[in-house]
Amino acid sequence: MKLLRVGAPGQERPAVRMDDGRLLDLSSVTRDIDGVFLASGGVERARAAVTAGEMAEIDPDGLRIGAPVARPGKIICVGLNYRDHAAETGAAIPPRPVVFMKDPSTVVGPYDEVLIPRGSVKTDWEVELAVVIGRRARYLDGHEAVRAVIAGYAISHDVSEREFQLEYSSQWDLGKSCETFNPMGPWLVTADEAGDPQNFGLHLSVNGVKRQDGHTGDMIFSVDHIVSYLSQYMVLEPGDVINTGTPAGVALGLPGTPFLRPGDTVELSVDGLGSQRQTFAQA
Repeated sequence: MKLLRVGAPGQERPAVRMDDGRLLDLSSVTRDIDGVFLASGGVERARAAVTAGEMAEIDPDGLRIGAPVARPGKIICVGLNYRDHAAETGAAIPPRPVVFMKDPSTVVGPYDEVLIPRGSVKTDWEVELAVVIGRRARYLDGHEAVRAVIAGYAISHDVSEREFQLEYSSQWDLGKSCETFNPMGPWLVTADEAGDPQNFGLHLSVNGVKRQDGHTGDMIFSVDHIVSYLSQYMVLEPGDVINTGTPAGVALGLPGTPFLRPGDTVELSVDGLGSQRQTFAQA
């Protein structure tokens, strides 16, 4: 299934997107798509309601699409997880996943405006595969244990300010947690429909110019490895989001470092997970 949230910011209601593009109102099943919904068998209940034909249709005309999961408890990110991206930034291939956190308040909808921070001269783009956790997880071991806790997958845009990230602090948080710096969606594709997470193409263009064209099969650390690894050091809760890294083609690694400016438009997609489009503005 494809689960999404539609409506004005703070007033989103849950919905299911059908294969023919229709939207069905999920409000009779749950108040929201969040950790509580995922942990309580919400996906199965939603599927049963669709099968039973119990949900009213929503008119999508003019309706904003929000992030597919209500504000996560935490966003865990993996840096330098594609060999070509590590190479373009001049970084060594990491022997273990490079882990950092991103402020959950950065999450916005897939078509919402993104703000370039005041004082920024190095705002950058990163298309990523997001993993959404559906069950509480700790000390996971093995493929089956990992896949049992994954609710599904979504597109995540890990917007980054490179000067803040790399020059202002020895840690990356300042350049990753600026407001609106994590558009998500348009929907959460449940794990059973999404299929193999190491078989997604990732694509991004800026003002119509293709910049990123990668594949999750080129990850240094696979989704299974990342989720298992993280569970050894922190408890993963339902609704948590893991950003799994970006392929080559970011502004930081391109000739002339063409960082984003107000008025720029970024379009990104992940095969099978939909697409996003954001216009950047000055904060």
